[in-house]
Amino acid sequence: MKPTKLFIALCFAGLTAGAFAQSLQEIQQRDVNQQQRIEKGLQDGSLNTREAARLERDERNVNKLEANALKDGKLTPAERARITNAENRASRDIEQARSNGVKGDPLSTSSQRMQADVQRNVNQDQRIENGVKNGSLTNREVGRLDAGQARVDGKEYRAGQDGNVNAQEQANLQHAENKQSHKIDKLKTNQAERRL
Repeated sequence: MKPTKLFIALCFAGLTAGAFAQSLQEIQQRDVNQQQRIEKGLQDGSLNTREAARLERDERNVNKLEANALKDGKLTPAERARITNAENRASRDIEQARSNGVKGDPLSTSSQRMQADVQRNVNQDQRIENGVKNGSLTNREVGRLDAGQARVDGKEYRAGQDGNVNAQEQANLQHAENKQSHKIDKLKTNQAERRL
């Protein structure tokens, strides 16, 4: 192959691979978007508490993949592809659950509790995404925080899998969310202090 053709082929291959690979920032933004879609489904009644809990199980699995991929601080193309596939499955599950005709009562106590917990996920994921954007979190730190998000998502799944989130389950979730919030603050602050 002539050097010019080889150069063009290599450039095209690099552009193609780059177009399909999500950056860490895009992955974190997608986490935010998926949680917002779950919350919106609870708010408009297209999701009930049990369905939202199942979707949180999917989100737990995505966050676990992200955490495992970032343990070494690097995100390989194969890891990105696995995460993207898991996110795509979770996205399809959200769409299917929201359009399956099963309705929830957004004003029920259980739904209100789940809405509050999912909104807290949105907030935590946005804070992690902002840390990626502004460089206050390293990849390894994002992985640790994704592991924490996975634990919270798992607790939400277990709390709502029977279709009801009671007051004690809500208190346990809030405790886990508070721990995660402090961990986010600590890691973002530590990184900022290291720069000074």
